[in-house]
Amino acid sequence: MSYSLEEPLYVVGHKNPDTDAICSAIGQAALLSAIGYQQVEAIRCGEIPERTQWALDQAGLLAPRLVTDVRSTAADLVNNKGYHVCSTSTILTAYRTMLEAGMKCVPVVRNTNKVVGMLKLVDLLQLMMPTQTHGLPVKTVFASLANAVIALDGESVGADLPDATVEEELILFVAASSPDTLRIRLTAGEVSSKVSRRIAICGDRPNVQELVIEEGVRGLVISGGFKMTDDLLEKAKQKGIAVIYSNHDTATTVQLMRCSPSVKGALSVDFICVQEGEAISSFKHRLSASDQDIFPVVASGSLALVGTFSKSDLISPPRKRLVLVDHNEYSQAVKGVEEAQVIEVIDHHRLAGNIVSREPITYLNEPVGSTCTLVARKFMYRNLKPSRGVALCLCAGLISDTLNLTSPTTTDLDREMLAWLCDIAEIKAAEFTKGFFEAGSLLLHGTSDDIVGVDRKEFNEGGAFVSISQVEEIGISSLPTRIDEIRASLQKLVDSMGYDIAMIAVTDISSHTSTILVAGSEKIANAIPYEQSEPGVWSAPGVVSRKKQIFPAMCQAIYNSSATEVEV
Repeated sequence: MSYSLEEPLYVVGHKNPDTDAICSAIGQAALLSAIGYQQVEAIRCGEIPERTQWALDQAGLLAPRLVTDVRSTAADLVNNKGYHVCSTSTILTAYRTMLEAGMKCVPVVRNTNKVVGMLKLVDLLQLMMPTQTHGLPVKTVFASLANAVIALDGESVGADLPDATVEEELILFVAASSPDTLRIRLTAGEVSSKVSRRIAICGDRPNVQELVIEEGVRGLVISGGFKMTDDLLEKAKQKGIAVIYSNHDTATTVQLMRCSPSVKGALSVDFICVQEGEAISSFKHRLSASDQDIFPVVASGSLALVGTFSKSDLISPPRKRLVLVDHNEYSQAVKGVEEAQVIEVIDHHRLAGNIVSREPITYLNEPVGSTCTLVARKFMYRNLKPSRGVALCLCAGLISDTLNLTSPTTTDLDREMLAWLCDIAEIKAAEFTKGFFEAGSLLLHGTSDDIVGVDRKEFNEGGAFVSISQVEEIGISSLPTRIDEIRASLQKLVDSMGYDIAMIAVTDISSHTSTILVAGSEKIANAIPYEQSEPGVWSAPGVVSRKKQIFPAMCQAIYNSSATEVEV
């Protein structure tokens, strides 16, 4: 299966990321960029551990951007970013905008781009053609003279015009009769009281122009590209009469004048809009059942227009493309992964996930000590060398997960890749290991919630919902003074998240010994296959690997206890 190199692609590790998750994401993103992906980005879905930040600082790299939800949003649907009209826009402007956008309705904005309504093509027709088609109503438009100039693409040369927001009732008439007939028409009955609202449209007939000026019309539109004489123009100005030059013929000029009213009288204020950050899955069914065809997308927390999308865009909405590293379970993945398109998985843990795909994907899972090992080998197999910074990052992930090749998970491939990476990064593994594990001791400086949460994974095993955390320290002499508060944080996790059991392994990498603290089901806890040194505390000499030692021991305890209910 081939994938587009141009579409955005995100590489992400698991929740509560450790150094291996962060650094393998950075390395894989760098590899994909090197082989031609144009929009690839390493992201993270949790906070950066202090040690990981130390490694990034040593590498001279920025931390990946924090993304806590990868569901596609309304912003991803936007396909018409610039199409809208203002509430003061003319009917003609709105119609041309709809034609250009290929839309039958457009959003209407006011002031600071705030959406105030939706305008439909049928609404424009109602503005242009009143239901009564005889007498004055059909000749009347409610518009500003400034907008009339815009609609005609004309030139105002008479009296000064009011602002475009000032709309008037204007009565259109074509001054094509003889002067005598025209005078009768202007002075007859009801019409005579409305002369001051009349807009006369005529061509190059000075005698007609002079007559309508004398009668005191509101405005005079000279069609056909003709001009008034200077003396008549001066008379018009003195009487406050607007004069507009139009290059169009009379028939076109009349039609364009009818298109000069603003759209604010036709816009619908009963409309649905969505904020740009709203997940498509949260509104898809609601909008699909709506009578509205076009939906404005507005900035989060405001009604400022971002763009629009159509109902048809909801049929097959876009999905974020992801590469998952250092995990293969939805329970450990970034929020929204079920709605994303996972195109690749790179991992070194057991297969226990429920990740599914619509088409074949690349899936790399091997029993090595670190995901960074697998990413490094991908570089080597392609005869590519990562940059010094990326190589140092991969070293950090590898050293962190294998405790500098001393963990029982370590393989010959880990050893080979670490040597290769250290050469590129120009570091010595032993010195880097010392600096890495001395950076940011959680036992000395972190809160109990930090200690429990900074590197934590969830598992479902044998009907039990389990949380396993791990911190690694050079020496754990300060642990006894913190046991009670750490266990209290574990119990808080059990209560808030509904775990059957929550545990943490505090690992001393200098002595290769772990101390296990547990909260939750006593039945499961009592079956843990380590020596219990005090209530809720177990000693585990030689135990350093969560993947190969701690998790299997917890599985054994679950099955041995036959726990089926939460016991606290």
